[in-house]
Amino acid sequence: MKKSEATRLNILQKAFELIYTKGYQTTSVDEIIATTQVTKGAFYYHFKTKDEMGLAIINELLISNFKNTFIKPLETSNYPLKSIYDLMHGILMENDFLKVEYGCPASNFTQEMAPWHIDFTKALNLLSKQWEDAIITCIENGKKEGKLKSDIDAKEIAVFVMSGYWGVRNLGKLENSKSVYLIYLKGLKSYFDSLQ
Repeated sequence: MKKSEATRLNILQKAFELIYTKGYQTTSVDEIIATTQVTKGAFYYHFKTKDEMGLAIINELLISNFKNTFIKPLETSNYPLKSIYDLMHGILMENDFLKVEYGCPASNFTQEMAPWHIDFTKALNLLSKQWEDAIITCIENGKKEGKLKSDIDAKEIAVFVMSGYWGVRNLGKLENSKSVYLIYLKGLKSYFDSLQ
């Protein structure tokens, strides 16, 4: 990796850490520069604006991480509902990167930026759509293989799982406790049991 590419990646990674813990709106370019120890000129060489950097965080860091964490585990699923439940359990209870007190990075960006910035809305919508499609495909494959009832609505399940996840991440952030995650997981299991 060239020095210029390494500098750019360093800025994105350190900025992401600051934004994840403090929020996008309250993190200044000056704080990012201080944390990364690059010059202001170096920052603006790589990113014309803070928003350009924010979009790069979504497109270059979040989407690839999101694919590995939220989508790939569903691509080879033999038991769709179990795979989705296990994914939610792992992300909520076992993932060391996603902290309860800071919520979900994608959800945080959505709340802070989607209402005000069309490019953020598009990037975050793409991320959300990829996850929704992965859940739908997982469910549809399970239906074809006879592991799920043929009349269940895959999109309904995807929306239920995703909205529950993003909602419970916010509740966890408010309570600063994973105990609310356990309540969500119990409800998710009951819902899935009703579909089999």
